[in-house]
Amino acid sequence: MAFSDLFKRKVEPVKTQKRYYSAAGQNRLLNDFVGSERSADSELRPALRSLRARSRDLARNNEYVKRYFELLKANVVGDRGFTLQVKARSSAGDQLDVDGNSRVESAFKVWGKLGNASVDGKMTWIDVQKMAIESLARDGEIIAIKHRGNNFHDTFSLEFLEADQLDDEKNERLANGNEIRMGVEMDKFRRPVAYHFITYHPGDYDWANKPNKQHIRITADRVLHVFIQLRAGQTRGEPWLAPSINAIKHLSGFSEAAVINARIGASKMGFFTSPAGDGFVPDDIENNVPIMDAEPGTFHQLPQGVGLEKFDPAFPSNEFADFHKAILKSIASGMGVSYTSLANDLEATSYSSIRQGALEERDYYRNLQCFMLDHFIRPVFESWLRSAMEVDSFGIPVAAFDKFAEAAQFRGKAWSWVDPQKEMAAAILGLQNGVLSLQDVASQYGKDVEELLAQIDRDKDLMKQFGVDYALEPYGNPKPVDNNEKDEADRGLNEVLQESLKRAFLSED
Repeated sequence: MAFSDLFKRKVEPVKTQKRYYSAAGQNRLLNDFVGSERSADSELRPALRSLRARSRDLARNNEYVKRYFELLKANVVGDRGFTLQVKARSSAGDQLDVDGNSRVESAFKVWGKLGNASVDGKMTWIDVQKMAIESLARDGEIIAIKHRGNNFHDTFSLEFLEADQLDDEKNERLANGNEIRMGVEMDKFRRPVAYHFITYHPGDYDWANKPNKQHIRITADRVLHVFIQLRAGQTRGEPWLAPSINAIKHLSGFSEAAVINARIGASKMGFFTSPAGDGFVPDDIENNVPIMDAEPGTFHQLPQGVGLEKFDPAFPSNEFADFHKAILKSIASGMGVSYTSLANDLEATSYSSIRQGALEERDYYRNLQCFMLDHFIRPVFESWLRSAMEVDSFGIPVAAFDKFAEAAQFRGKAWSWVDPQKEMAAAILGLQNGVLSLQDVASQYGKDVEELLAQIDRDKDLMKQFGVDYALEPYGNPKPVDNNEKDEADRGLNEVLQESLKRAFLSED
């Protein structure tokens, strides 16, 4: 080594900085992947109207979206809706207040009849629940006004408003420290204080004949504004179809193009050609273009120099079904339902796969039931209960409001099993081993154990009235059978059978 080399400065190689998260890197494959750091309201406000309008368009015109909303109404609400069971106890606390509970349940059932639940008189309580879940999914939010007045049954009723009337363009800071965001007035803790509605629907057909935009302020205690809050600080709800709208629209266009192309292919159209471009004039001419009709079993002789160029598109090909199915599976995932339910496709499915898919899908519906119960069903019930008690609708004073409101229980729709025999056997095994209660099993069928036992007791009384023996003993230990009595019963049965056989043979002779 030369002496001068000892004094040369060593140059360290430059180390390339590498991100710890590769997903945060920027390269030619991710340059179009631009995220957003804006707040929930900043992202939602400019897109809300467009998302809502497109969601409604798909609800009107797309068969899969219509199917999705029907699935929600059928599985979250069902044909009976959320049924009320009141479990308030007597003043002593040792027994149920059967009379009081029955009065509340009966009065609420009457209020839920057609003409009472909504101010327009067009809906029952079950209709109200179905409209609520569809509005929540389609528009992203439910908006209902609670009305009080002598014109309504029990002085209480609901008025539904579409989300368009909650003015998303009204945004300002007030002198008292409150802030209005997209029509919702909130305090410093972002708790809703009031709602600012447009007096007319901005999309109504006679909106041009209405006066200039006018607002009405309604306090928050009278408004039910229900939406699923996905982010902190979110003021309005987003339509549930938002992640799937593009895929649904593209799949619809793809299917339409395939159908039209198939129709064209089935027509087997073609074009007449000639070297000079003329010399053939058929009987029919449309827009200066010669046309010849083709009928089954007929042949035409073309003039000299005129040839036929066939047009026979092969699409849709064999890959169409697989591609359509793959896209529809992703759409179903975005909606939260199973592909088999959304597409009505049970081809190539087994018991285990159907059962697993059904259980996962039912968990989704149960979560929605819990949300609806906490945010819509119970608030409506408590508002009705207070109103009905204040006017002494069923003979219980308003002082007992807390007692009956806290004891109210609602049960949503239950589902029948894919294989009832196997599921029932599992339930019996669970009861026998003490890992399930009667209430656990009854809940699977949307029933309450008290209601179930009462129904069995009524069945027994009814059978006794008609002289029919109730042979089933589903609960408790059956009464021990005396062997002598059993032998006597067997002999009596044999005598009856022998007598029946004799009469049968004699009638044949």
